[in-house]
Amino acid sequence: MDAKGVEKTMVYKEGLYTLHQLSVNLRGGRKQMIYFFSKAKPKNGTPCDIPNGYKIGGKNKKTGLPYLSKK
Repeated sequence: MDAKGVEKTMVYKEGLYTLHQLSVNLRGGRKQMIYFFSKAKPKNGTPCDIPNGYKIGGKNKKTGLPYLSKK
């Protein structure tokens, strides 16, 4: 927590990209959390840390965009 009593969350950054999370509703009514990297602030989603059970799998050779993979 900071001096104002607000809890700070860890945010993962890889170069210019920040990891974000977004809860989506699937067709069957199930909710699922998705994770994505973005350079700019997206319309939806909040910055987050790497989720448990995942690691940085590498970077896309063509775009340089990092991606997550399961441990």
